[in-house]
Parts: sequence; C-alpha cells; structure tokens
Amino acid sequence: MALSSSISFHSWNTSMKSSCPERPMNQSRIPTETKLREEIPKVTRPVKSPTEKELRIREILEKLNQQIPPRPFTHLNTTTSAKESRATILNPRGKYCKGDQLDILIEARDYLRNKKEYGGDFLRARMSSPALKAGASGKVTDFNNGTYLVSFTLFWEGQVALSILLIHPSEGVSALWRARNQGYDRIAFKGKFVNGTSQVLAECGLTLNSSNELCKYLYSGGEEVFYCMKPQHMPCEALTHVCTKQQAVSFLTDKEKVLFQKSNIGVEIMKNPKYISVSQCNKSEENRTEKCQIGTEIPTPSGYTFRGRWITAQCKQSLLNSSQINDCLKGKLIYLLGDSTLRQWINYFPKVAKTLKPFDLHGTGLYKKHVLLDADRHTLVEWKKHSHPFITVQLYSVIDDGYIPQEIDRLPGDKDTVIVITLGQHFRPFPMELFIRRVISIQKAIERLFLRGPDTKVIIKAENIREMYLDTEKFGDFHGYIQYLTMKDIFKDLHVGIIDAWDMTIACGSNILHPSDEVIGNQIVMFLSYIC
Repeated sequence: MALSSSISFHSWNTSMKSSCPERPMNQSRIPTETKLREEIPKVTRPVKSPTEKELRIREILEKLNQQIPPRPFTHLNTTTSAKESRATILNPRGKYCKGDQLDILIEARDYLRNKKEYGGDFLRARMSSPALKAGASGKVTDFNNGTYLVSFTLFWEGQVALSILLIHPSEGVSALWRARNQGYDRIAFKGKFVNGTSQVLAECGLTLNSSNELCKYLYSGGEEVFYCMKPQHMPCEALTHVCTKQQAVSFLTDKEKVLFQKSNIGVEIMKNPKYISVSQCNKSEENRTEKCQIGTEIPTPSGYTFRGRWITAQCKQSLLNSSQINDCLKGKLIYLLGDSTLRQWINYFPKVAKTLKPFDLHGTGLYKKHVLLDADRHTLVEWKKHSHPFITVQLYSVIDDGYIPQEIDRLPGDKDTVIVITLGQHFRPFPMELFIRRVISIQKAIERLFLRGPDTKVIIKAENIREMYLDTEKFGDFHGYIQYLTMKDIFKDLHVGIIDAWDMTIACGSNILHPSDEVIGNQIVMFLSYIC
C-alpha cells in the first residue's frame, strides 16, 4: 500500500512478577462495568471554536480517510488473492547491473481471477541475499486502479531473491481502519492507589464514562488527560502505579475476521522468476562523500543491509572505534524517550561505549527509568518510557511519569544535549486521532526547545515492524505503517534526524517487536553518525 509518500504484546507479558490483577482489591468500592455503562452523564457544553491544533488533526484524519476509503466486503472470493494476482518484471534483461532499478508491475486479481478495479492493498516488497546477509525494501506505488509498481534499487551484486507479500487486501485494510477508530475499549487500565498500608485498585483510562467521582489527571496544560475512578477514603494523589489488560473486544465482523487468519496474511505474490543475478558491470563504486547529518532528507528505500551492516542510501556513515565513540560522547547528555524498542539501546550502549555503567535509581521493573553514567567523561544516557497509553500487564510507577512533550519542556537544551524519541507500538490499539495529537504535541515541544537551545540535537527513531500474525486488529503493522507515514509528514519541516527503523527492520527481515542486537547496533551506528 502506498499512501502519498513502504506481535501481540505477549512478548512483553512474560516473566513478570508484578502483573495486572484479574480483579480489583476492595472490589465492592469499584462500580461494576454494567453500572459504568448505565451512568454515562449527559453534559451540555458550550460550543468552542476549534483550535489550530484541532483543525490540523482534523485535516490529517480527513486526508487519511480519503486515502483509506471504505471498501465493500461480501465474500473472501471478491478480495485480492495473492495466488491469482500477477507480477511482471518490466523490461526484463539477461544481465542486471549493480545500481540499476528493477521495476515490477503488480496486477491485483480476486480469487475468481477478476481484475481488481481499485487499489489500497497493503503490500510489502523486499529483496534479499541470505548468503550475503543482505536485504532491502522495495518502493510500492499504488495507481488506485488495481495495479501497483514495485521498484527495487539493486544495491549489491550476487543472486537476489525478490519477494512481494500481500499483507492485507484492500478490504482488510478498510476493515482495520474502521475498527481502529471505533473507540478505546480494546485496552483496560487499572490504577493502584496507596495510602499508608491500604491499597486499592480502580478502573482507569484515557476516557471513562461514569457519573461517579473521577480523578482527573491533567498534563501539558490540560492537553493530555488520564482518568481513574476515585476510590473511597483515598485522595486522587494516592495513585502510584498503573497496569493494563487486553480486552476481548473486537470491532470486526465475523466475516471480516476471516481476512486475518494466518493463511490470509503475508501471502507471496511473486511467482517465477523469484531470483535474478546482479553483476558489477564494470561500474565504479558509488562513493558517498556527504556525511550523514541531522536534517538530511530520507529517500525510499533509505538504505540496505549488507553482511549484516546497515548502509544508508543518501549519506556517509561514521564508523567509529571505541576510543572515538568515547571522545564523541564526552560531555553529552542523551535522553531516550519512548517505548521498550528504545530501551533496547540502554542494554546495547555499554557494548560500544564500555565506560558507560548502569546507575541504580532504586526503581522496580522493566519500565523504571534506566540510567548509564560515565562520571569521568561527564556522559549521561537516560531512558524513560513515554506516558499513557503504555500497555503492559506489569504494574509501572506513575510517580515521576511525564509525557514526551513535558520531558522535552524540562530540558534547557544545548550543543551537548541529544534527545531520541520513538513512539507508536503502544498507540496501535487506539483511535488514530490520539497518535496524531501526541505527535503534534511533540513537534510543538521540539519547536519550543529549538528556541531556547537551537543547537540541541533531536533524533526520531521510527517504529519497527513486528510479528505478522499476532492480534492484527490491535497491533498489526498496517496501523504502524499509517503512523510511520504520519510521523514523517508531521516532522518533515523540523531540523531533526530520522533513524528509519521501519525500513531497516524490513530490510533485515526482522519480524519481531524487539529486534536482534545486530539491528540495535545498526540503529546506534546511525545515531552516532548524526551526533559525532
């Protein structure tokens, strides 16, 4: 699928001692779900003119709605079939040269072999040479008439395998988009309130419908709100921890769910020839001289892997030894703000900067603040999770919780301050408006940061692809892809660096939420290329 521009969380829910309880403590104090639904208040509010931010959110959503229109779905037979669709290499040659572009025309057909008359299929194109540990994504252009152009840049020589997967037909894409924007009920939040030796669990959420007394937690000047049912004999300030639980809620029809059975997700379209041979052809090696730097425009694809190393398509990376990395990081304050795919950096950093040592802040659990210090070189690396929504069965502290815009606003900023941001995975089960609102808030916070600290370096790590077949309605990559494109669009005019983890994880075939150390290492090499 080409929009105007290519896991279930079970792996986070294992080996956790402190898990979200099935039933609240002191349950009699908590209104039942039935009661909650019966007591939806009827409030008449004065009509306000929409703010500039509201208008922008509305504009982005309208644009997405136009690009993902409703598609009629009557039977699986009338949806796109990978088996019946045709892939044709345009201008086939007996000899392909490194650096050439290879174009493939896809003609989508349904199970009855009828040609599709509209686009919107979610395709993923990849070329690879496993023996060379090489891979790259392909660029997909949707002509909105049932045909697609897939373009590969032949980055390396050797035997190359071509793959074009039909992740979801356009009818499935339409169903996922409609279902996503139905509401917030897929994830339930619980808050732990502590008063002395008393502990109470209460229902919480990004929205709560109840006539009972609510605790309302306002952040960022009221732009971010989190609610909890107020327990009896407990002040709202007694909230210390939050956890979440996935609900057995679906907004897909039984007929639509057939589209998301494993056998119908990620089906190969390419028939023979699946392989081509690429030669050097006496071409001189392309020598990129421009150093990777913040603000560089990111092409599609943004690079490729070769012998396990990520090589960018547009600039020259800095390959530093341990001593050079230590010199670069001297005096740096590095703030990692986001989810656990960025927390992986904290675990990897000491492998490339061996003088960085963990500093224990006495928190508990995976999602506490993590700090690495090199006191001699005055280097700090800190990871802090983004705030609600954060999805895990493990109780996590909200005592020093901060939304990413808040965290940015707390930093003075200077030439030795570096901020890395990633978000997306935890937003996939919620309406798209929530993600758009948060990204715009982050954009505004970065603009404020640049006013007071124009030399501050800000880097955005895009989200990763993840497991293809697990809980598609909540966490599937279609949701991530829309967020990836939206994020790039909102940040395109900011002087920030982009680590294209989306393209990187497709290139290396990393279909897991938390990719291997090799992938993390490549991300950190890209990070060091931006700041050193």
